[in-house]
Amino acid sequence: MKITLSKLSTKDLATLSQRIINSSESGNFPVISNHPLLAELKIMYAEYDKVYTKKIYSGKGANVANADLERDHAFRILKNFLNAYRKMHTLANHLLAEELYQIFKLYGLSMDIESYSTQSAQMKKLTEDLEKPENFQKVNALSLVPALNEMKAKHDAFEQIFAEQAGANASLRQMKSATAIRRDLEKVLKSFINILTAMKVVEEWKLLYAEINEFVTSAKKSQQKPSEENIKGNSN
Repeated sequence: MKITLSKLSTKDLATLSQRIINSSESGNFPVISNHPLLAELKIMYAEYDKVYTKKIYSGKGANVANADLERDHAFRILKNFLNAYRKMHTLANHLLAEELYQIFKLYGLSMDIESYSTQSAQMKKLTEDLEKPENFQKVNALSLVPALNEMKAKHDAFEQIFAEQAGANASLRQMKSATAIRRDLEKVLKSFINILTAMKVVEEWKLLYAEINEFVTSAKKSQQKPSEENIKGNSN
């Protein structure tokens, strides 16, 4: 019973391991049921099963991007309103709009096209400045408190989603890679197959060997099947 385990796909290796474990634990083969190598194989397979199909990233990138667009929109509405209002010299509070607009200039009129981190830092400072009593009075006088609250809420929502993405990505990267675990699984699986091969002449091991050999044969055949990509490529 020979097979090059390294040539199996990740899924085929998982399938072969699972079939061998299930067969060995079926109760039909007492000779292997409490074998320490089977226990080790189960441990290695459990670790491999956790990671061989794991995602590299959290998949939350689209949510983060959408949240950023929403805070950009809220920022532009407030900025553009102040920019227009300050130019209307016939309006009583145009000077208040001018003063608030200068605060926007201080932290960057184009912060909405900056990187996430730069915009977050600048928007936090901008909001804090606008909420100072002397500035908040001007915001209130221009009836812009709802707009300021909207911008702040959108920023806070972005920060929460961004933190969730960062945490999820960090957790994924902390997981041991499938490549590293695969080597351990292959080593134990190879030892298991070698034992069966060595013991196949013993009566109690013959049926177990025959059954596992069927699984190995099936796995080897999967190596020989052309991939879907190759089939499509050859048909062009």
